[in-house]
Amino acid sequence: MTHILIVEDEVIIRTALKRLLEKNSYEVSEAGAVHEALSGYNLDEFDLIISDLRLPGAPGTDMITASGDTPVLIMTSYASLRSAVDSMKMGAVDYIAKPFDHDEMLAAVERITELSRYNKAQDAEFIDEEILELPKIIGQCPPMKKVYSHVKKSAPTDCNIYIQGETGTGKELIAKAIHQLSFRTKKPIICVNCAAIPETLIESELFGYEKGAFTGANSNRSGLIEAADNGTLFLDEIGELPLEAQARLLRFLQEGEIRRIGAVTPIKVNVRVVVATHRDLKKLSAEGKFRQDLYYRLNVMRIELPPLRERGKDIVELAEAFLINSCERLKKPTSHFSAKSIQAITTYNWPGNIRELENVVERAVILSESCEITDDLLDIDLELVQISGMDSDFAEAAASNFQSSDVAGLSLEDYFQRFILEHQDQMSETELARKLGVSRKSLWERRQRLGIPRKKK
Repeated sequence: MTHILIVEDEVIIRTALKRLLEKNSYEVSEAGAVHEALSGYNLDEFDLIISDLRLPGAPGTDMITASGDTPVLIMTSYASLRSAVDSMKMGAVDYIAKPFDHDEMLAAVERITELSRYNKAQDAEFIDEEILELPKIIGQCPPMKKVYSHVKKSAPTDCNIYIQGETGTGKELIAKAIHQLSFRTKKPIICVNCAAIPETLIESELFGYEKGAFTGANSNRSGLIEAADNGTLFLDEIGELPLEAQARLLRFLQEGEIRRIGAVTPIKVNVRVVVATHRDLKKLSAEGKFRQDLYYRLNVMRIELPPLRERGKDIVELAEAFLINSCERLKKPTSHFSAKSIQAITTYNWPGNIRELENVVERAVILSESCEITDDLLDIDLELVQISGMDSDFAEAAASNFQSSDVAGLSLEDYFQRFILEHQDQMSETELARKLGVSRKSLWERRQRLGIPRKKK
């Protein structure tokens, strides 16, 4: 039997909640404060802890840090969305407002306890491996490992997720990974690009309309939110959503229901919302261009995708994956990158991020007449000399050394690191800087960034 601990100082509420849960076949224990719960029970024995936010002595959020792997559902009667969001960021699995609806509470308890049983039954690395095996999600750099961790923790919950990242960084792929790893995976994920729908049509597209609601509405039509019922709604470029549509979206998030344009009766829907944008929603809300209450409602779990230029060796791994895929799709022989093409790939800034890299590789495959992808086929706007502050002698030396088998595949950053490690015993900092074509200050900054300490004399 599922065992639940209620931590609530108001006896009437605690008793009513206990009766509700016991009536629905849950085993229930209770405490009036955090210290009572910690001294009276082993929290690992519970499947769920339901705690009020405001408690005598210590806040209910203290139960989050003390609970270990046991999920904590926070209750609050203070109608503070900000405090609820803060609780989620501290690790609460969900929150619910008091006075709570009985059906809403039971639905939350069932969802959370099912998730808890699922997590306990799986190996700790299972979800990480599943994410890494999802199509096109490639990379092991620290920023991407952080993304995987956030996806792993948030995907099985029903919390709203806000994905921030530059255009072309793969926000839709992450949204689909979240859906695939959620309990909604057998239901649809509806992807909507808010910037691609005309402002005059966005509300009817999202919420639907009734026959006769406006000129041209010749029949009833359900909207995209309705189509996502029991599944996931992904709103890309949410920052482009008009203010009027933002107000309707906020009501949908608050009430769990929509009203078609021209309709009187609302429709209940159960939809998990994931949004994404390359814009700064917090800044937009401060400027009055995005509703602040909607921003806080959406910003429960934030996942930041790094730009391609900050992903280090992931760039080469991605390029090689795109090369294999393009060769197969275009029915071309298996190809490989030349040393100079790898140099170009790893030193280019990639303003268009992953999307630009994929397009560049596909173009090179189309134009290639051999099994080697050379740097000229990539058509990257990059000069060999004056790369990253290096002089032409160093750039040319690096390029020539790329041809040797022991350094093939190194980026200029990798070569920079190797050059320092191999020559710092014989050269002074001034000599190293001069040979590399950088200033002493730049050399010091690169040492700090790459984690290469100066050799102790």
